[in-house]
Amino acid sequence: MAAYLQWRRFVFFDKELVKEPQGNDGAAPGAAPASGTAASKFLCLPPGITVCDSGRGSLVFGDMEGQIWFLPRSLQLTGFQAYKLRVTHLYQLKQHNILASVGEDEEGINPLVCPQVKIWNLEKRDGGNPLCTRIFPAIPGTEPTVVSCLTVHENLNFMAIGFTDGSVTLNKGDITRDRHSKTQILHKGNYPVTGLAFRQAGKTTHLFVVTTENVQSYIVSGKDYPRVELDTHGCGLRCSALSDPSQDLQFIVAGDECVYLYQPDERGPCFAFEGHKLIAHWFRGYLVIVCRDRKVSPKSEFTSRDSQSSDKQILNIYDLCNKFIAYSAVFEDVVDVLAEWGSLYVLTRDGRVHALQEKDTQTKLEMLFKKNLFEMAINLAKSQHLDSDGLAQIFMQYGDHLYSKGNHDGAVQQYIRTIGKLEPSYVIRKFLDAQRIHNLTAYLQTLHRQSLANADHTTLLLNCYTKLKDSSKLEEFIKTKSESEVHFDVETAIKVLRQAGYYSHALYLAENHAHHEWYLKIQLEDIKNYQEALQYIGKLPFEQAESNMKRYGKILMHHIPEQTTQLLKGLCTDYRPSLEGRGDREAPGCRANSEEFIPIFANNPRELKAFLEHMSEVQPDSPQGIYDTLLELRLQNWAHEKDPQVKEKLHAEAISLLKSGRFCNVFDKALVLCQMHDFQDGVLYLYEQGKLFQQIMHYHMQHEQYRQVIAVCERHGEQEPSLWEQALSYFARKEEDCKEYVAAVLKHIENKNLMPPLLVVQTLAHNSTATLSVIRDYLVQKLQKQSQQIAQDELRVRRYREETTRIRQEIQELKASPKIFQKTKCSICNSALELPSVHFLCGHSFHQHCFESYSESDADCPTCLPENRKVMDMIRAQEQKRDLHDQFQHQLKCSNDSFSVIADYFGRGVFNKLTLLTDPPTARLTTSLEAGLQRDLLMHSRRGT
Repeated sequence: MAAYLQWRRFVFFDKELVKEPQGNDGAAPGAAPASGTAASKFLCLPPGITVCDSGRGSLVFGDMEGQIWFLPRSLQLTGFQAYKLRVTHLYQLKQHNILASVGEDEEGINPLVCPQVKIWNLEKRDGGNPLCTRIFPAIPGTEPTVVSCLTVHENLNFMAIGFTDGSVTLNKGDITRDRHSKTQILHKGNYPVTGLAFRQAGKTTHLFVVTTENVQSYIVSGKDYPRVELDTHGCGLRCSALSDPSQDLQFIVAGDECVYLYQPDERGPCFAFEGHKLIAHWFRGYLVIVCRDRKVSPKSEFTSRDSQSSDKQILNIYDLCNKFIAYSAVFEDVVDVLAEWGSLYVLTRDGRVHALQEKDTQTKLEMLFKKNLFEMAINLAKSQHLDSDGLAQIFMQYGDHLYSKGNHDGAVQQYIRTIGKLEPSYVIRKFLDAQRIHNLTAYLQTLHRQSLANADHTTLLLNCYTKLKDSSKLEEFIKTKSESEVHFDVETAIKVLRQAGYYSHALYLAENHAHHEWYLKIQLEDIKNYQEALQYIGKLPFEQAESNMKRYGKILMHHIPEQTTQLLKGLCTDYRPSLEGRGDREAPGCRANSEEFIPIFANNPRELKAFLEHMSEVQPDSPQGIYDTLLELRLQNWAHEKDPQVKEKLHAEAISLLKSGRFCNVFDKALVLCQMHDFQDGVLYLYEQGKLFQQIMHYHMQHEQYRQVIAVCERHGEQEPSLWEQALSYFARKEEDCKEYVAAVLKHIENKNLMPPLLVVQTLAHNSTATLSVIRDYLVQKLQKQSQQIAQDELRVRRYREETTRIRQEIQELKASPKIFQKTKCSICNSALELPSVHFLCGHSFHQHCFESYSESDADCPTCLPENRKVMDMIRAQEQKRDLHDQFQHQLKCSNDSFSVIADYFGRGVFNKLTLLTDPPTARLTTSLEAGLQRDLLMHSRRGT
């Protein structure tokens, strides 16, 4: 039970008398009067008003004369005669333009049986008046009674009427039609019914029934109408109402001691509002109560509202949610309180209408601010559904007020409620003092929990924790259960914790949030825990493990070389993260480029050798850099080794590596390495593999290894004949006796015809030890071969001349004598020759269809064409050469720089060797002689038919 004596009173409504409109300007009720003599008079209602209601944009009144009056917003009062005697009850529906009324049409002998219920359709007219769609007696039986209250459901399917004898009738069905409506007695009791109200909850319809002594509820949407007894306290007429959804559609019963709220199945809260209640009304979240200022004990509680009509009455407007009185005023003889057009209207017995206009929310809040009632302002703003920006402004003002009073703890709580709307720097500046660091910490914690903190806020909060030495709070802040619960910038937090010396906390964040670089930085640079860092890298996914080994590999190699080398071996061959109890060990691993990790071993040659040899054995397709580095390392070890046995072993390893075939594409690099380390066996091997026979020859010449020189010529002379010439020149320059070697060279030169004899003589002429006897046999054999060649050439010339004479005779015969074609078969298909046929002077004959199918030209014989084409190509090539020779000679004579002309022709490939025919060299002597004859022969080899 809430005692209203503790509730504060405010003036949240403006009160004024409603004035008559000026002409037809449509002034709204409650408008301010005009100044001067033309000011409007106060609105005065007709006398004898007995009942009131509102809805559908009008105030509705019924009087003692049987008339129903309508007062719209334009304040133009209209009415019509609804009953002959009087109107006793009105109910205006809010969702339909339907009005239900109860009144008396005729007195008769017993006036108690005369009340009639009429249903009016205000949208339709009947002779200028609203259309009455239904009339039926209010009292269903013959027992005399009086109608006490009336209510209608908004769906037009239910209407309930209460009587003074304690009974309630329920009309079920379409209330606007007799045919579809059914009336039955729902309730019978011993106490007058003072209030009725329908409540709709989903598909269930409840009816609240209140008498002077009890409160009950019925379920009228089903059968049997189950009843629930809610309370044994009742109320007087017009002292009950149904709240809106803000109070969960509770039924309000205003007793003299308390105001009770009811659900359909139980009693809710109650409020101790004392005073004899006359009227209860619900308006936009407010409970409006009209009560007497002093207690009176009338004979009948039911009829007490008509006694002592001159008493002063107090109208209170209660805000039940926020626990304050929004307005309180004294009126004389209140007839009723109505709500329409967003305002309250109080009707008094003198016919006046008082308008109570609620102040806007901002005005009400300012009134509360002036009294420093910030908590109440906050509650009011929430109940008025003020937006979040407006609420944040109230929280900020409340916080400023508490801060100015020195209540820093309370102030920070209000500032916390502004997070997301108020700039955090506004609050942070207020609490930067060291004595208020606790308040600042609380604010920053909430800022992070709402994920609205930036890196600076995180830095500040962690600094607060470290200043306070509050390790428990720090751990609670950073040790979240999941990534989604992290409300701060992790990287910033790691930096701050590292700077403050909280390495374990920084490591926890880095490890749990996969900031691998920061974890390794702290382990390697701050804690110097190299073993843990290496193990951590081994747990990372391949990409991160590879990048971090490239970054920190040198440091790790310096301190723990063996373990680092092992990790690198795995990383470059078949890497799988070493996750305990996790990971698919059968899945294919990844491997890094081993060549990229070679710089890590700069100061660790022993580990480098083990790494390179492991890679070459386990992964033969390793990058070339692995083999290059391994070769260089082995050559260095060989060059610096003093022990002969070890040196021999290193020599064998280096040669074996060179012979592995891994240096074919980097021959020059391997050769340079061998030369740098004076590894002669390797140099010779590479010369031989690279076919650098000249270099092999020069090497043996430099070391005067005569037999080796001859051996090189014998071994590679077929591939490079010039080796024999170089060998002859080499031995010719030697002053010592080299007749044996010279004779061997000359024999090979003679067999292969590598040098002209004159050049051989000139070469050996420089050697004082070489006598004529050395070359006598060579010269004799050479002269004999030349004599034989001359005889062969003369024989060939004679044969060519005879053939030329024969060809000329044939040409002459073709020119002067007829040609007889005696071929009987086609030269293409070898079938019997039939007409039409094609004949050529060369003697070949063809079917015409065979010739057309296989011939490339109509003038050439398909059989002779390939050979003729070769001859023609030869002739054209000779002519081009002759023309090119003449042009070259001309340019050479006319040019001032002959060398440039020769260089230009060399660049164009003019002097390149071109072989068109495969004839022996001696046959080329007669080529020009034969060209003319061949041209004549081809010119006369045309077809004949």
